[in-house]
Amino acid sequence: MSLFEMNHIRKSFGELEVLKDISLKVEPGDVLSIIGPSGSGKSTLLRCATGLETPDSGEIIKNGAVGLVFQNFNLFPHHSVMKNITLAPIKVQKRHKDEVYRQARELLAKMGLTGKEDAYPYQLSGGQQQRVSIARALCMNPDILFFDEPTSALDPELTGEILKVIRALAQEHITMVIVTHEMAFARAISDHVIFMDNGVVVLEGDPEYVFNAEHSRMQEFLGKYDGQSAGI
Repeated sequence: MSLFEMNHIRKSFGELEVLKDISLKVEPGDVLSIIGPSGSGKSTLLRCATGLETPDSGEIIKNGAVGLVFQNFNLFPHHSVMKNITLAPIKVQKRHKDEVYRQARELLAKMGLTGKEDAYPYQLSGGQQQRVSIARALCMNPDILFFDEPTSALDPELTGEILKVIRALAQEHITMVIVTHEMAFARAISDHVIFMDNGVVVLEGDPEYVFNAEHSRMQEFLGKYDGQSAGI
């Protein structure tokens, strides 16, 4: 049974059709990367997948809890790191405070942020804020974790920092869907890649198939990323 499915999803904003009959499946433990040019519909697809937007038509099947890491962190500026991570598990999931705090400390240690529990977002670098947002998502114990261009707000040095964290999660077989513009990283980490353009899935398959495809639009797109490092 697939952990997550989208079947024949369509979404328009006014007269602009952003998603045109999109279907995909995510299996347990898989890493799916969604790539494509700006305006291709990637982020709208992710927002529909995570419930932030409602598709105009089509079917979404979730066989587990979903988590989301935003590209701009979306931390509460008036809360400490620890409260940012623990607020939803305690208030929404009604879990015991001691258990949630223990998990939060473990996640902060995994993210290299031990000692930052009482810091506020403005006291952290962009990379540290993004690691806190990843810890916050993981503290909800999602079955599948979605990333919406998690490095787009970061400079190259901090980008590598976050990509290493995501690679470590993949090695733990955490199911992930990653919208990214980091081509070398997507090729290295993914089990499956979807290339979108103009609201449709143009190519999909394993990384070698997609990145080596003799497809003019794909090769034109990849040409913009020649020489990009993997960031890992």
